[in-house]
Amino acid sequence: MPGASETEAESGEATRPVDKIVFGISAVVVLAVIAVGAIFPDGFEEASTTALDWVINHFGWLFVIAANVFLVLAIYLAASRFGSIRLGRSDEEPEFKTLPWIAMMFAAGMGIGLMFYGVTEPLTHYLNAPPPLELDPASPFYNDDLMRGSMVYSYFHWGLHPWAIYAVSGLALAYSTFRKGRGNSFSEAFAPLIGGRRWGPAAGRTIDVFAIFATVFGTAASLGLGALQVAVGLDLVAGVPGSTQLELFVIAVLTAAFVLSAFSGVNRGVKWLSTANALMILPLLVFVFIAGPTLFILDSWPSSIGSYLSSLVKLSSVTGAFGGEDWMAAWTIFYWAWWLSWAPFVGTFIARISRGRSIRQFIVGVLLVPSAASTVWFSILGGTAIWRQSNGVSDYSASVAKGEEYALFALLDSLPFYSLMGGLSMLLVAIYFVTGADAASIVTASLSSRGSLAPKKRLVVFWGAVTGAVAAVLLLSGGLEGLKNATIIVGLPFVLVMLVLCVSLVKELYGDPSANPLRQHLRHKGFREAIQRMVGEEVSARSDETGNRWYRGRLRFGLGPKRRSNQEE
Repeated sequence: MPGASETEAESGEATRPVDKIVFGISAVVVLAVIAVGAIFPDGFEEASTTALDWVINHFGWLFVIAANVFLVLAIYLAASRFGSIRLGRSDEEPEFKTLPWIAMMFAAGMGIGLMFYGVTEPLTHYLNAPPPLELDPASPFYNDDLMRGSMVYSYFHWGLHPWAIYAVSGLALAYSTFRKGRGNSFSEAFAPLIGGRRWGPAAGRTIDVFAIFATVFGTAASLGLGALQVAVGLDLVAGVPGSTQLELFVIAVLTAAFVLSAFSGVNRGVKWLSTANALMILPLLVFVFIAGPTLFILDSWPSSIGSYLSSLVKLSSVTGAFGGEDWMAAWTIFYWAWWLSWAPFVGTFIARISRGRSIRQFIVGVLLVPSAASTVWFSILGGTAIWRQSNGVSDYSASVAKGEEYALFALLDSLPFYSLMGGLSMLLVAIYFVTGADAASIVTASLSSRGSLAPKKRLVVFWGAVTGAVAAVLLLSGGLEGLKNATIIVGLPFVLVMLVLCVSLVKELYGDPSANPLRQHLRHKGFREAIQRMVGEEVSARSDETGNRWYRGRLRFGLGPKRRSNQEE
């Protein structure tokens, strides 16, 4: 409850029993998918490809519109009168300090993805120009425009839009949990719409089941990406021959690692690993910044940021209706579906670590800090890769053609200290794997135990093992494309869930006493200014009477006990 201490609240939430219906349905369906994918990998891949084509052809526009809705809503809530509402008691202080808070948020939201796509995406866009850029190859500025466009699209896919999705879901859950004293379950945030209705419990359980599906498959896609990259690193850096068996072995080892880490909980395991990752990633960034085209990076970052912000509306409205539909499906729609499938996991996790912050602090922190860090990441790693490719210093086209997971190591191989930096990169991917999956297993266990903030350990272990198994099946049945297909398919139903969540959040915020419109109305009418002016006039009058220009006596307006007129403050 809002008035309870953190320890009491967490202890109380830990006693919540498992929701047998939510857990049973979710477990049966996910285990069935694992079994079918393992027994019939070819049929599983064919079915997922067919489903993907149907989703893209019929609902690609929905992903684009929904992502824009989340961004606009997040900005509105931060700038409005709701921004001062605290996620907890009105006098409650933040549970985590700023650096650990940002580090955990960043590690859970994008750690593996940035390691995988930091070089690959800008370089791929440079080698194969995105159709939405509408560039003219005959133009003398074609190469410059292509380099800028490659960076801009990377910012677009990893900047404000994905973190707006996380901000909305996390805010709804944090408000419901810490402000309203409900459980940390995704369905609890829908209480204003489904609470007190006969069909409410069934609707709530359905929402939690969808949230578990999205979390398991979205996290499995990320784990698959991480396993691919670690396996490639072992091949290129350590000389271990790459194979499907190696990828499965990597998944098994890292899954065991994050299941063990999950036993330490959020305040120790996830916090320590996230902070360690934030500190370990700095040497890699600094090294590439110094060894790469430093002046180009410094010049290109503000320029490409300006281009990104100035063209944000145009970028946000492209759907592929007038060409480039396949490119949109492979990139923008995949990303939006990926972020949506991660929304219950990252949203629940960010909510869990954001107790005590105001809505404005929460949204500004979630929306701006990781987005800015992502642009720096792409500017340094991606900018170095496309500059070297453009100027003929290195040729990465063969590595990118071999697979997207090869791009990072191809860049590091063209720079000094390859073994050291390649080993550090593998370690970072592995720890991000453990951190993200650790948080995901805790969140999934929480969703299947009525929103418990400290779910039972055996439940955490179960969902951790299941998520690793799903990642292995997706890799076996389709590799990287299989991971992407599953993400988009699972993301579709969750678009609708997220849009309804926005309605529920706004409805509840309008009824919060801390955002009473009367207070805002009086402020807009000049009530505060009138009081200040009245006090100023009274001070001036008293000063004239006493001849003391700096009169600081306590003023009385006919209320309260009498005091001496010249009593000092």
